[in-house]
Amino acid sequence: MNDLTTSLGFAASGMQAQATRLRHVSENIANADTPGYHRKTISFHEEMDSGQVTAGPVRLDRSELTRIYDPGNPLADETGYYDGSNVDLVLEIADAREAQRSYEANLRMFDQARQMTQSLFDLLRR
Repeated sequence: MNDLTTSLGFAASGMQAQATRLRHVSENIANADTPGYHRKTISFHEEMDSGQVTAGPVRLDRSELTRIYDPGNPLADETGYYDGSNVDLVLEIADAREAQRSYEANLRMFDQARQMTQSLFDLLRR
């Protein structure tokens, strides 16, 4: 029984980590046109004592910002350029799909453990 509840905890931690990842991906997509915006990234860490997955700290992608030529923009410098964002929508959509699939896999694992627990309770009631 303890193994089933442990697997429920593993699946729940995976879903929570992927939900955090999806939140940051959606923030990146929403700010793709925000001047000076650096995309946010996170990494995952396994907690050694419990084996659960947690989202690490948010980091800003320090790659170069896109230079946009628009002399009429109030943010433009004397050459007519201003800094855009470093968000690549194709990369963000791929990250979102990967996070969604990982979330769904954890959800299936959670549901399977829940069904096994329910079956065990049904057997014990007989």
